[in-house]
Amino acid sequence: MAAFALAWHIASIYGPSYAFPNWGRIARAFIDVPLYDVGVTIARLGLSMLLSFILGITFSTLVFERPTVEALLLPLVKLLMAVPAVCWVIFAILWFKGVEFRIFFVMCITCTPVFIIDSLDAMKGVPLDLRQMVRSFRPDPVRYYTKLIFPSIVPNVLTSWKINLTLAVRVVTIAELVGAVSGIGHGLVMAQEMFSVAEVFAWTVVLVLILLALQGLVNIIERKTLHWRTA
Repeated sequence: MAAFALAWHIASIYGPSYAFPNWGRIARAFIDVPLYDVGVTIARLGLSMLLSFILGITFSTLVFERPTVEALLLPLVKLLMAVPAVCWVIFAILWFKGVEFRIFFVMCITCTPVFIIDSLDAMKGVPLDLRQMVRSFRPDPVRYYTKLIFPSIVPNVLTSWKINLTLAVRVVTIAELVGAVSGIGHGLVMAQEMFSVAEVFAWTVVLVLILLALQGLVNIIERKTLHWRTA
C-alpha cells in the first residue's frame, strides 16, 4: 500500500492532473462524500442480503431430503447463477418500472442462488447416522431442523455470507448505476460525468470500507457462535 501511494504521488506530479489527482484532492473528495448516499446503499445492501438469505434457507429446507424436487429445481438455480449480473440489470430495466424494485430484484436474483447452493450442500453434509439417530426420537419437523440441521450448517452459512457480501457490494453498485438517483452507484455516475477521478477514487475507498466493516461484523458473529472451535 505504501508503494502504491508513492507511485500515485509520483504519477500526480509528472502525469496529467485530471487522470492522477494528488492525495489532497482525493482526501477532500472523500470528506465531501454524501453520507446519505452511503446510508442508502448500505440499507439496500443489508435488506436485499437478508431477503436473499431467507429465500435461500427456505428453498434449501424445502428441497432437502426430497431428491425428486431437487432434481427438478436445482438445475434452474444453477442456470440463474450462470447469468451475469449485468444481464439481470438490463432485464430489470426492461421488466420493472420502479428503481428500488429493480435494485432489489437484481440483488436477490444474484445472491439467493449462492445461499441455496451453500446451505443445501451443508445440510447434505450432516452425517446420515446422526440424522437417523435424531429421527429415532420422532421429533416434529420444526425440532428436527432447529435442533440438528440448522445448528450444523452455521459454519457454512457464515462462510456463504462472507462470499455473498463481496459479490453483493459489486452488484449493488452496478444496479445503482442505471436509473438510481441516490446511492454510491449514482455518485459514481455523477463523478464519471464530471470526469472527476478524485471522486471515483473516494467512492471506491468507501465501498472497500463498507465491505471490510460488514465482513468484520460477520467475523464477530462467527467468533460468538463458533467459539467452541477455538478450544
